[in-house]
Amino acid sequence: MSRSGVVQREVTKSAPFQLVVRLGLVAYGVVHLLVAWLVLQVAVGDLDGGGVGKADKTGALQSIASNTGGTILLWLIAVGLGVSALWQLLEAFTGDRTSLRLMHVGEAVLFGYLAFIAGKLAVGSPASSTDKAQLGLIGKLLAQSWGKPVVIAIGVAIVAAGLFVIHHGVTKRFAQEHNLAPASRPTRTAVVKLGQVGYAALGAVYGIAGALVVVAAVQSQPAKATGLDVALKTLAAQPFGTFLLVVIAIGLAAFAVFTFFDARYRRVG
Repeated sequence: MSRSGVVQREVTKSAPFQLVVRLGLVAYGVVHLLVAWLVLQVAVGDLDGGGVGKADKTGALQSIASNTGGTILLWLIAVGLGVSALWQLLEAFTGDRTSLRLMHVGEAVLFGYLAFIAGKLAVGSPASSTDKAQLGLIGKLLAQSWGKPVVIAIGVAIVAAGLFVIHHGVTKRFAQEHNLAPASRPTRTAVVKLGQVGYAALGAVYGIAGALVVVAAVQSQPAKATGLDVALKTLAAQPFGTFLLVVIAIGLAAFAVFTFFDARYRRVG
């Protein structure tokens, strides 16, 4: 093993690093639990998310900022997710399967983005609107003569990522990342079932987002490339929309609870 590999292993095996990474995983679960709650509010007709306004991860972090002690919690989330992003990058560089390495890179980007948003909210700055940023990017691309196939490719890639996440859950591949030996049999069963349901729900959410990007490109209407918040509110107005939103909320809540177990049993380093 090279010297850099030895140093990396020493860092990832250190107690402080592992503690902060596991804190980050707990924070990730808290964010998804809050998103599930916001989705449930949309399902029952509260389209303003209880005053938060966004039924997505940004809205979840904003709901934390509005509560007593929210600033301290946001800083903990920012630090935990920031270190978790670094850990995921290290996992990506040392992984032995291309698909999982790409998944680690995606999680590193997501963790880093959420850490950035949490940090901004912690210092009192307004969170950037992901919807506006996405609309701006899609609009600029579609304004180019070569933009439509590029946007379609982006949307298809997001859908493919969603399908991979679903497959990751249904096939129980995530269980390979855990050390469940110390857990009781009921706990092991619960972790696997929660992971299957949670990853399926998460993949479905990504798939919906990717499909909207494809629709926006095909119809040359950037406004349809909306984020999760608008997509869920649109779904709420459809037949059986409330039922589907409740199912999504339950699935995201299951993923959140799974993430708490993940923080306990995940192999780090």
